[in-house]
Amino acid sequence: MRPSDEGAARSACLAALFGVGAQGVHEDGPSLVTHFPPATDLAGVHQALTAADDGVVIETSLVPDVDWSEAWKARIGAHQLGSLTVAPPWLAEGRDPAALIVIEPGMAFGTGEHPTTRGVVRLLPRVLQQGDVVADLGAGSAVLAIAAAKLGAARVYAIELDPDAIADAEANVARNGVADRVHVFEADAAALLPLVAPVRVVLANIISSVLVELLPVIAMALDEGGAAILSGILLEERASMLDALRDNGWRVRAEDQEEIWWTVAIDRG
Repeated sequence: MRPSDEGAARSACLAALFGVGAQGVHEDGPSLVTHFPPATDLAGVHQALTAADDGVVIETSLVPDVDWSEAWKARIGAHQLGSLTVAPPWLAEGRDPAALIVIEPGMAFGTGEHPTTRGVVRLLPRVLQQGDVVADLGAGSAVLAIAAAKLGAARVYAIELDPDAIADAEANVARNGVADRVHVFEADAAALLPLVAPVRVVLANIISSVLVELLPVIAMALDEGGAAILSGILLEERASMLDALRDNGWRVRAEDQEEIWWTVAIDRG
């Protein structure tokens, strides 16, 4: 619908829409767009709108009846990342379990849909060795911890501060058959990492400011010859992050870029 002017008539039409049952109204330029369930009395809607603004232009059309509880699944895909595939349960059938990470989308970050997650998984084979001990800081859904286990890590500490993410992480670890190698902890990474050290690989998909703060802790936790993979870094932050890495005695081993995100594998040289 389009009110006859941008002032009082528009406000009156907004009030009329909410008065006849609209749950939300989208302002699309000069137009007001809303949705009503099939049983709505459209004649009553028209009457209320013309009473509010006798110059209003009203357009109605039918929209498909969509089951939104299922429709959101179409937006989540399976991602082939080197030798591993990250997929939701409904796309997992027929895939090799040894090379598959099944993640149930939930509250915890990390389904394979974000470039920062994919960047870490792509770089993992560049630094991980069979039998490594790994710490995943800010583990979220534990997708990176699971990836490390699938690629040969003997023990992985998935450390996550958000209590709401722990149940998702533990369920994903069990679902992927790596509970004997991946251990989920609800804790602050800076506090727990020294307690599980030494580790040979640290994974950290966290915002760049926190990564910089963690660099000294990561350095002290790494075994000799160890490495870290950092993500959550905007491409525009690459130069400043490289300065911070150099100032803290780190060397870049490999880089990954996708869209506006940058991921880097580092060691102490």
